[in-house]
Amino acid sequence: MLDRFPAMLGSVIEAALAPHPVDRYLELVDPMITWTDLRGRVVDVRRDTARTVTLTLAPTRQWSGFRAGQYIQLSTVIKGVRHTRCFSPANAECGPDGFIELTITAHDDGFVSRHLRDHAAIGDVMGLQPATGDFVLPQRRPEQTVFISGGSGITPVLSMLRTLVAERHTGSTVFIHYATTPADAVYADELQAIAAANPSISVHTVFTRHTDTDGPNGHFSPEHLTELAPDFARAQTFLCGPAGLMDAVREFYTERDLDDALHSEAFTAPSLAPDPDEPVSGTLSFKSSGRSADNDGHTILEQAEAAGLSPEFGCRMGICFSCSAVKKSGCTRNVLTGDVDTDSDTHIQLCISAPVGDVEIDI
Repeated sequence: MLDRFPAMLGSVIEAALAPHPVDRYLELVDPMITWTDLRGRVVDVRRDTARTVTLTLAPTRQWSGFRAGQYIQLSTVIKGVRHTRCFSPANAECGPDGFIELTITAHDDGFVSRHLRDHAAIGDVMGLQPATGDFVLPQRRPEQTVFISGGSGITPVLSMLRTLVAERHTGSTVFIHYATTPADAVYADELQAIAAANPSISVHTVFTRHTDTDGPNGHFSPEHLTELAPDFARAQTFLCGPAGLMDAVREFYTERDLDDALHSEAFTAPSLAPDPDEPVSGTLSFKSSGRSADNDGHTILEQAEAAGLSPEFGCRMGICFSCSAVKKSGCTRNVLTGDVDTDSDTHIQLCISAPVGDVEIDI
C-alpha cells in the first residue's frame, strides 16, 4: 500500500487542481519545479562553428539518463508556439544525475535549429522527453569498432566514442567524420586530443568540399574505408549521417555480405514524394479545424501544413510519435513500409501516413 501512496497522492492533487495539471501552476513559481514534466535548464552555451550551437542542460529529477546513441525530444517555445525536435546527446552515456550535451546544426530549412543557434541562452528552460532509440553500443563492447559520421550525425557516434574512452576501453577504434570544410568540423580539436591520448583510437576527418588537406577527401568511396580502417570487415561499424553517405556505406557493406556488422541511424527524414505509378484521388478532411483539401499524395502532415494547419511534430520520420492523431475514417498507406490501414478511430503517425482516397483525420 505504501508504495502506491505517491501515485495516489498525485492523482488527488491533479484532481483538486483540475482542469490544469499541477505543473502548470508550479511553473509560475519556477519552471524547473515539476511534478511530472521532464525539463532541462540550459547551463552552458557554445557556438564553436558558424552553423552550430552546443547546449548543456541540467535536467529535472524525472531524468533517467541515456545510453550512448539514443535521442531525446526537446521542445521550446518560439513566438508563443511550442515546437518539438529530436536530438542525440553528444556526451558519454550517463545515469539520472548526469547533464545532457546537445550540439545542434542550423540547417537552411531548420526553423527550430536556426532559432536555437541564434537565440539559445543560459537560463533557458526546455521541455524534454526520456531518451529512447535502439542505435546503441552493445553491452559487451566490440573488440574492434568503426564509427562513420557526416555533418550533424556526429553526435550519437561521438557519444559512443566518449563512452568507450570514459570506460577506458582498449579495443581498436577508428572514427571517420565527413565535414564540408575545416570550418564546419565541430569537435575537431577534441577528437584529435582523444586520439593523441589513446593509442588504440585513430581519428580521421574527410572534407567533402575542401581538397587542400592531406589524406582522403571528397564524398565516401570504398578506398576511404580500406585506407583508413583496413580491418573494417572484422569490426562493428556504427553509421549516422545524411542520406547520401548512409546509402553509399550501406551499399559497400551489402556488397561484402557485412550487413550484420553495420548499425545505422538516419538523422534526416527520407524523401517521401508521391509514387508516380499510384493514382492519387480523394479528399483529406481535417475534422477539428473544419478544413479539407484535395489529396495530392503527400503525407498527411505535409498536406495539413499546406492547408495552413500546424499539427505538432518532432522527427518527421516516424520515430518519435509526436505527430500522432486519430484517423476517423478512410484508408492510409505507411510511406516507409507500404502497409495500408483501413481501421476507423485509430491513432496514426501523420509524418509517415499518406491518404488513399477519402480520409478524415481529427486535426
